[in-house]
Order: sequence, then C-alpha cells, then structure tokens
Amino acid sequence: MDTNANDFTWSQEPNPHHVRVRQILKQHPEMKELIGKNPYTIFMIIGLVSAQVAISYFVSDVSWWIVFLAAYAAGAFISHALWVMIHEASHGLIFRGKVPNLMAGIIANLPHIFASSVSFQRYHLKHHAHQGEHDLDADLPDFWEAKLVSNNPFNKMLWFLFFPVFQVTRTARLNIDLFDRWVLLNWIIQLSFNVALFVFIGPKAFVYMLASFFFSVGLHPLGARWIQEHYLTLDPIQETYSYYGPLNKVAFNVGFHNEHHDFPSIPWNKLPLIKSKAPAYYDTLLSHQSWTKLFFSFIFNPKLSLYSRVLRKEKVKIVKESEVTA
Repeated sequence: MDTNANDFTWSQEPNPHHVRVRQILKQHPEMKELIGKNPYTIFMIIGLVSAQVAISYFVSDVSWWIVFLAAYAAGAFISHALWVMIHEASHGLIFRGKVPNLMAGIIANLPHIFASSVSFQRYHLKHHAHQGEHDLDADLPDFWEAKLVSNNPFNKMLWFLFFPVFQVTRTARLNIDLFDRWVLLNWIIQLSFNVALFVFIGPKAFVYMLASFFFSVGLHPLGARWIQEHYLTLDPIQETYSYYGPLNKVAFNVGFHNEHHDFPSIPWNKLPLIKSKAPAYYDTLLSHQSWTKLFFSFIFNPKLSLYSRVLRKEKVKIVKESEVTA
C-alpha cells in the first residue's frame, strides 16, 4: 500500500474478494448451494412502493414541516430499502431472465422520482468486476470531488446532502453506454408516475418522495452505508467492511457487504448464512455495528475524507506496463 494524506491509498494487491472467494469455495464447496433467485422479493418491492404511495397520500394535506419529518423518519428507510431491491434486481437475483429483473428494478425505482435503476445496473456491475480501478469503478469519488470536499466537516455534510448529484457525475468517466431503449423505458415509466403523483395526490406528496430519496442516500444515518462499504474507516488496508447492526432488519441485509462482494450471486435473505458457514473468514475482518456512529465519525474526524479509499491500477494499464518492461 502507498498512503498519502492528500491522495488515495494505492494498492498493488488484486481485488481481495476474488482471492477470498476461491479460498472459501475450496474449504466450503457447499456455499454454492446458496446461489439462486428469490422471486418473493417482488412482493417486498410491491409492499414498499405501496407504503410510499400511502404515506405520500397522508402527508398531502399537512404542514410542510411534517412532510419533511415524515420523509426523514419513515420515507428515508423505505426509499433506502427500495435501493436494496434495485440492487438485487441489478444482480439478477429476483427472477430468471434479464427482462423480469429489469422490470422489477423499474418498479422499485418509482418512489425515487429519478429514473436510475437501469443505469445503476450498468455501473454497479463494473464496480464488482473492477473494484478500486478509478476509470471503471463509479463507486469511487472523482479526484476533483475528493479535493473539493477534503476533510472539512461542513463540506462533508454538503457532500452527503448532494450525494446523488456527485454519483451521477462519476458515471461520465466510465467507458460504457449508459443510454439505450431500457433507460428510455425507465424514464418514460418514471415520468408517468411522477406526473400522476403530482396531479392526483399533490405537490406535497411529490416533495415527500423527493426528500425521502435524498435522505435515504445522503444527510441521514442511512447515508453512512456508503461510507461503511469501502472507506478505510477502521483499518488502513481493509478495503471492504460489513455492517452487522440492527438496521439490517429494515435494509434487507445490505450491511453484509463483504459477504455480498464475495458471493454476488446469493440473494439478500441468505447473506447471513455466508458468514455463519465460513466464520473463520469473516469474524477476523473488522466491521461496523452502528451507521449513526459512523455517520458522525466520518463528518467530524479530520483523518477521514473522500481520499480514504483504496485505488489500484486498471488491469489494462498493468498489462501494457508489463509489456513495455519486457
């Protein structure tokens, strides 16, 4: 590892998940039995979307402060859970076949106001295959983004607040096509939902869902999930962290992040079984127990910033450099 306070931590080591999964499967071949689909997830999606619509109806005729309070206290948790459902769909863990999973993701996307489920699938799968490779991993901050935010607490809070905006800008550096007929369909369905929400329920319902979306990934303890997953918060070299706290119950086990990266073909309901079947590989890793504690720690700890991430050279560049050396 090459560490610098004003730069990312650069690693010469391969993706740790690609290494660990081979070791686990060698000792625990029965882990393959957990791989599969969970079609019952669609009922979770329908229930969560229905819940957001119902709450938006109830807040359509209340004071604005109640709208934002409801979004922070309830809507954010539902919106966050729907992000997990989109994540499941992006890995094809709900149904067999590409189309049903894409449609499931589009349905889960509805309360988020912005059409993003189809695009998310494209860059998220790149994140798994190229973790730490800056030009291919949109989960990594841009260089200008890390420099802009630095370790200033106020800047970090603004970064949390506008996290979806920063996330969108990162996709520009990926060399993949993020627009096609499926993205177009995603937007058509989403805009139709948005118009219906605004016209038939009202502007406060629309603002409630919009606020829920921003709180679910931003200036809210739930926003710490994005820090928990890959920021070097507890160890200078461990790239990925799991969260084993109580909010996994309402976040569909998304905290089991090391387990998910090792076995991305195992659905959310079976992620805890990975840890229980191979405890020697996961009990030795550092983990988080509280998103709230991590949220405030990241904001106010001057040693933590957007630079607290591991980067590695892209495989293509490594090959080219080896050829020159030869």
